[in-house]
Amino acid sequence: MRYIATDADLATLAGFRYALRKFLRFSEEAAASAGLRPQHYLALLAIRGHPDTRHITLGVLAERMQVRPHSAVGLADRLVRRGLVLRRRSARDGREVHLVLTARGERMLRMVAGLNRAELTRLKEEIIRLLRKVGR
Repeated sequence: MRYIATDADLATLAGFRYALRKFLRFSEEAAASAGLRPQHYLALLAIRGHPDTRHITLGVLAERMQVRPHSAVGLADRLVRRGLVLRRRSARDGREVHLVLTARGERMLRMVAGLNRAELTRLKEEIIRLLRKVGR
């Protein structure tokens, strides 16, 4: 059975989208204030925040970023050129390349992530309220 959205559903979804967009805009501006493009920050977060930080391949980065593999390669190239990420060959499989943050990349990531965490804390109640409405 298909569900047809009610007026209340539309208002809740619009409110949720607005709250998400406020956070995303804040995050983009926080990244820019640290000298990062938003995509660079998201890639650093995807690499460092992955449960297995020792085995982040370009394929995993592409999946985490929801981009095509060739886009992940270009993104990794830019991060390497900026000194934010290193490429390391896998000891287990020499064909596999792992991505690891440099100390500089780690510092920049932690700075922007700290700002984002504070903003999420500020928006938390609004987002939780809207999510509860969706679940009804």
